[in-house]
Amino acid sequence: MSELLIELEQVGVAFHAQRSIGGGRYWALEHVDLQLRRGERLGVIGRNGAGKSTLLRVLAGILVPDRGRVRRAPVSCQLMSLALGFLPHLSGRDNAVLSGLLLGLRRRDIIARLPAIHEFSELGDFFDQPIATYSVGMNMRLAFSVALQVEPDVLLIDEVLAVGDAEFQEKSGAALRARMGEGHTVVLVSHDEAQIAERCDRVLWIEHGRSVAEGPRDEVFAAYHRDFHHAVAAA
Repeated sequence: MSELLIELEQVGVAFHAQRSIGGGRYWALEHVDLQLRRGERLGVIGRNGAGKSTLLRVLAGILVPDRGRVRRAPVSCQLMSLALGFLPHLSGRDNAVLSGLLLGLRRRDIIARLPAIHEFSELGDFFDQPIATYSVGMNMRLAFSVALQVEPDVLLIDEVLAVGDAEFQEKSGAALRARMGEGHTVVLVSHDEAQIAERCDRVLWIEHGRSVAEGPRDEVFAAYHRDFHHAVAAA
């Protein structure tokens, strides 16, 4: 059995609700258990608001749970998300350096990888412009290019593979498949079941902050589809 990298035990994350919807707290995650091992390709599915993005932030170490326990090996995690951007006043180049430093690389090592990051991102002169001038697609081009060169132990991807033009999507998808083929650990959140079916062999299904099912991809997809059709029939 491969090395255990991150383990969640009965994890819960609470947020304060707005006064307009009654105030108080609501639980974005409740009683979630998960083991993530080296080399695994885990897909995370669930309807909007299920808690998928919150789960990725816990795995990345960005959010500290209000309940439960997180155990992690000394590994680096990088979260690619439309909701988490770079520092807008810094250039793409400077943000790439900062990302590498935050993931534990030495400055000279990340600087040596800047030409490859620049080339893969296809940002041209924008690489030296402030991130504030970037479109969403350009932002994610940079994030994906940095992730490929920095090579974190765990890559967490939150609904970003559909961003950008078709040519870059194909290029980034091929690069991700190569990364997975080399045994890297990837957690992918996507509403596109075809992406998860192609790239993941294990799936976690979350609804209302709770894990409904977790296991082999085809088994979890079958249960998810049965639930969806039952909900439609009952509506």
